[in-house]
Amino acid sequence: MKPQSARPVEKSGTFTLGGDLTFHRLGYGAMQLTGPGIWGPPKDPAEAVRVLRRSVELGVNFIDTADSYGPHISEELIAEALHPYPKGLLIATKGGLARTGPNQWHPVARPKYLRQQVELSLRRLKLERIDLYQLHRIDPQTPVEESLGELKAMQAEGKIRHIGLSEVSVADIERCRRVVQVVSVQNRYNLVDRVHAEVLAYCERERLGFIPWFPLATGTLARPGTALDAVAKKTGAGPAQVALAWLLARSPVMLPIPGTSSVKHLEENLAAAELQLSQNDVAELDAQGAANQGS
Repeated sequence: MKPQSARPVEKSGTFTLGGDLTFHRLGYGAMQLTGPGIWGPPKDPAEAVRVLRRSVELGVNFIDTADSYGPHISEELIAEALHPYPKGLLIATKGGLARTGPNQWHPVARPKYLRQQVELSLRRLKLERIDLYQLHRIDPQTPVEESLGELKAMQAEGKIRHIGLSEVSVADIERCRRVVQVVSVQNRYNLVDRVHAEVLAYCERERLGFIPWFPLATGTLARPGTALDAVAKKTGAGPAQVALAWLLARSPVMLPIPGTSSVKHLEENLAAAELQLSQNDVAELDAQGAANQGS
């Protein structure tokens, strides 16, 4: 399924974050713009720049990244490709994971470290204020109240607009909300991995944005004869497009951010915003996904 319009993402609907930031629900996640193991520069930096520019052309106005992607590479590519930024573009970044090598991630959320990372992200992204800054992980060595207290201080200084969380439980969110206003949660969630269903339900009740990372895991669900395969054939869409359309239909607070390093795959992913699933399609995918948790 190819995009039917010049700006297909506009068909994904909108979400308002923190009461004052409205953007299209289908965004772009910039993790895959880096090298293998989310480490070092991409094999084709020019294609990475084209992906970012094309995403905006297709209607994306929500791009998610982190200082640990590369590290630093993803943020630098975003600035290279898109600065000066078009009006209305929301760039979200994260801090709290240190890197020591490919596929190596270490929670570090000491207040001084987070302040340093915010300042560096501002510099790399060429921003005066980060619209959404997310605590990438709660650091088991640092009370989360101290981590968030520093982010709250930088919010008061005008360096951060809104604060979000990543990979947290409902209890974590409630603890954090006693310190700061939390506007979003970024947890792993997809058709076959719904371990955070309780967190999604909480976000729906509280009108917090829910950003599912790794949204395109389809596993064996795409094999012939499955509901995913049947819906894909019926609609003329690919399995990944159906999986993204299911996420958009799953909840009004769902903000998928599929990532890719290819313009072709980007266009395919974003065309999912134009795919309208029937209630029966959604119900069948719900049932099949629930029966194949962890596939």
